[in-house]
Amino acid sequence: MRVQDVMDRSHPFLYPDEQATKARAVLRDRGLRVLPVVDERKRLVAMIARSDVMAITSSVSLIRVKGIMSTPKFVATADTKTTQAAKEMIRLDEWYIPVVKSSQDSTYVGVLGLEHLIHAFLEKSRAKASTPLSKVMSTKLLVCAPGDEADNVWRMMQKRSFAACPVVSKGRLIGIITQKNLLDSGAVSPAFEAEKGRFKSPPKIQSVMKTPVVSLKPTDTVKDAAELMLKRNIGRVPITDERGRLVGIVDREDIVKALIE
Repeated sequence: MRVQDVMDRSHPFLYPDEQATKARAVLRDRGLRVLPVVDERKRLVAMIARSDVMAITSSVSLIRVKGIMSTPKFVATADTKTTQAAKEMIRLDEWYIPVVKSSQDSTYVGVLGLEHLIHAFLEKSRAKASTPLSKVMSTKLLVCAPGDEADNVWRMMQKRSFAACPVVSKGRLIGIITQKNLLDSGAVSPAFEAEKGRFKSPPKIQSVMKTPVVSLKPTDTVKDAAELMLKRNIGRVPITDERGRLVGIVDREDIVKALIE
């Protein structure tokens, strides 16, 4: 199977001289995580991620896309094998990569995301899909409390390169905060404003977190988590015990790794 068989051919793109606020609006309004950047001949030049636009606080900012874009770590070609692309994405911790026509032609043709790989591999790896989540989940957890300040949690997420953080109270999972929640709410804006423009009372996690949060048990399977992620378009699922205590988390990368290894 090749990348061209599973990639998203309709994923939108931007040009370097467009306003960065447009990138923020497209990512937010369409629920996207990345945007390719192309030149006037539609040749790939860079990528923008949600984290790149989180620092843009003004709706009239003069920052251009070229001021926040970055070179992609990995670019696939349309005929790259899906397993090869999956392994490289996992190695680089990249959930989305741009796709170009060929190694000789850098024309942008689409985006490959881990969800596309999950969908492609799920039926072909039925035995691996039955693996219990206890064997693939991460137990090294980054958590926050409902009373934590949103901008402080965002800094912590940035430092650890995490796109989400479970919210725990008295050991029990009560919600989750994601980059999308923070981008939609604008709750992290004070962290980047001048002191004069900061809110007197920074937003708390409890005001922007997603709740109720869907979770699974350690005995549930890779297939259970994969289908839940695809159905709800979520990037990760917290794992709780029978008392609702957080014991792990599984994300799209964990699922792809389990299906191909």
